[in-house]
Amino acid sequence: MAAEDVAKPLVVLLGAAGYLGSAVVAELARRPVRLRRVARPGRLRAMPVGRAGPAGVRGSAPPQSPPWEADLSRPGAVARAVAGADVIVHLVAHIGDASVWRAAEHDPATARVNVGLAHDLVAALRARRGGGPPPVVLFAGSASQVGRAGLIDGSEPDEPVTVYARQKLAAERTLLAASAEGVLRGVSLRLPTVYGAGPGPLGNGVVTAMARRAFAGEPLPVWGEGSVERDLLHVTDAARAFAVCTDHVGTLAGRHWVVGTGRPVRVADLFAAVARSVAARTGGPCVPVVSVEPPTTATAADARGTVIDASAFRTATGWRPRQSLPEALDELVAVLARRG
Repeated sequence: MAAEDVAKPLVVLLGAAGYLGSAVVAELARRPVRLRRVARPGRLRAMPVGRAGPAGVRGSAPPQSPPWEADLSRPGAVARAVAGADVIVHLVAHIGDASVWRAAEHDPATARVNVGLAHDLVAALRARRGGGPPPVVLFAGSASQVGRAGLIDGSEPDEPVTVYARQKLAAERTLLAASAEGVLRGVSLRLPTVYGAGPGPLGNGVVTAMARRAFAGEPLPVWGEGSVERDLLHVTDAARAFAVCTDHVGTLAGRHWVVGTGRPVRVADLFAAVARSVAARTGGPCVPVVSVEPPTTATAADARGTVIDASAFRTATGWRPRQSLPEALDELVAVLARRG
């Protein structure tokens, strides 16, 4: 590796092969950094280093070490993964057969990943304290940590109502306490529902799940009247938010920031838009959107609509969402049609 490349900051992405992680990798590929992509064994595929760069990003790709595969829940794994890092992007969450927030309700292993890895990370960085500025840690939090409905801007007291939200809050507090101590410079981005087609896997989110149902000709079920509103953030907009944090660490470090569009959509309207997009792609009729009773697995958070006021983050960084919902739905449907 050339000397000028060694001088570039080392960015370690924990959870680099996941839905959001793949998008963050692609975004950081535009920047003069070295990337270390860390994921569970078997999750990372080799990415070409050349003119196209990872995930087809045009321009000169940053120098990358070989994919780092590790079970981060094992003792010492986190410390080895982040050795020498200038910036650490912590995107790891325990994902079960269903969506991650529901997995947390019944799987005790989630606490080891969703909370325990934050403790491991702090311990690793505390052990390496020395000269120079502390490393930056960017954490993927959740808007559900607030635990309330309506408009949120990040100033609200936290009263999480699900196990997953409580675990996310515990991990965030661990990292921000270490930030106040000077062990690291921590920034937490609290995200709403992330959706859309990115450079990696499509994930198991509700929008993708409904599009798959529509392709199969199945009705799209909404709970009750589907009147709950959601603030949906495209995965590439979320990835840009993490990338832009590296430019504004001095302003952002030491607290959490809510990130979203501020443009909520009713769940029933969202599902109807998914059905129309799929019908336009297939040439068939729109599948119906039908009202059903909430299942027994529903949580209190499912009945609470949230809208994000990201003006504080926007003022601090200049970040704005770029993707419009109609265009993003059509793009997602097109990708699903190609992948089958």
